Amino acid sequence: MECHVYYEGDDDPKKCTARRLEKFDEATLYRTMRQVPYGVVLNPHAEQALSPADVDDGLGTLVALDCSWESAEEAAFKMNGVHRALPFLVAANPVNYGRPFQLTTVEALAAACCIFDDWDRAEELLAHFRWGETFLTLNEEPLRRYSNCADSTEVVAVQEEYLADEDDDGTTTE
Repeated sequence: MECHVYYEGDDDPKKCTARRLEKFDEATLYRTMRQVPYGVVLNPHAEQALSPADVDDGLGTLVALDCSWESAEEAAFKMNGVHRALPFLVAANPVNYGRPFQLTTVEALAAACCIFDDWDRAEELLAHFRWGETFLTLNEEPLRRYSNCADSTEVVAVQEEYLADEDDDGTTTE
């Protein structure tokens, strides 16, 4: 799975997961949206959840936006491609540990790989971060369940079921 990132450069370069991915030849960074190739765009504002059915829509290409959460507005996602939102997952990075939906770029790309049942690629991406394995451990159950879904509707149903189970246990981190 090829990983591409539109890079705004507004985060701390020392903490930027996209820059580290580029350093290890795991992703290609772009400064203008025109340069970003067509693919599955990980967009938190998308109306449809990412599912295994989307794997062929992106022609083997995942696209993420790397910017600060403050500037991650809908207007920033004017890229060509199939726009999909990631379902409920919990961050493992040191800045947002335990916070739902507050994923770094590498966490988002790795999650998409898992949903596409490419766990080896997810592990390759996360191997460059000391907390990378923790991300997969924290999210193993929902990621496995999402990866077994047929389409976006099933992913949303699994997400709702998972969140209801977590609420019943009193362990949701929201």
